[in-house]
Amino acid sequence: MAVKIDIVTIFPKMVEAGLAEGVVGRARTSGLLDIVVHHLRDFTTDKHHVVDDVPFGGGPGMVMKPEPFFAALAAIGQRRGTPDAVVLMSPAGARFTQAGARRLVALNHLVVLCGRYEGIDERVREALATEEISIGDYVLSGGEVPALAVVDAVARLVPGVVGDDQSVAADSFTRGLLDYPHYTRPAEFEGRRVPDVLLSGHHEEIRKWRRDTALKRTAERRPELLHDAALDADERKLLRAWDDAGVPAGRDREGSKS
Repeated sequence: MAVKIDIVTIFPKMVEAGLAEGVVGRARTSGLLDIVVHHLRDFTTDKHHVVDDVPFGGGPGMVMKPEPFFAALAAIGQRRGTPDAVVLMSPAGARFTQAGARRLVALNHLVVLCGRYEGIDERVREALATEEISIGDYVLSGGEVPALAVVDAVARLVPGVVGDDQSVAADSFTRGLLDYPHYTRPAEFEGRRVPDVLLSGHHEEIRKWRRDTALKRTAERRPELLHDAALDADERKLLRAWDDAGVPAGRDREGSKS
């Protein structure tokens, strides 16, 4: 059964463009993903299709009105069934992670609400949203780009969306680690050579090199990830050995240009 996702936005063309290409576009065409983009203005009742108004108490900017969101959720429930979760894209939300993507993909029906302007009337969060999600601590013009990021991350975990299941299993953050470095032809380019182990044809040594470099890269660039990473006994032993030897995380550990 296809994973069902509804996205509510005032810029449906922007969202549709982001969903039309790549693995998500192919998954929609093949029926693995059932994604519908809803234009929030379609759920207004005035002739100008107004979705925002001035904030109570004064202040800059405009606030998105609650009525269109309530009407949109009611219509989605009638046409598409009651959703398992209603996600509000918000800077006040929990940081989105790979674990969050795995949790969402287990749901059958997800609704994503995209805000704009100074924000959405708080009653939408209180009455409609089951959770809030943020993709990072920076300012964007609206929730459309974050919504696309969430949908892409979730879509990749739907069986059959990515043709190579091993590719998904090896993605960064799947076990809490960054991915290992990748190389392709030519073997040497502008004086930079692919690590010899990758040219050796020795699969076990290649596996160990990839494991070690993923661990080293994470220790260098995102050491906080190691606290919750799903490390095996060999990886924990490697970390202890590096610490005992006083070897700093980073390029000196990797021993190759990446």
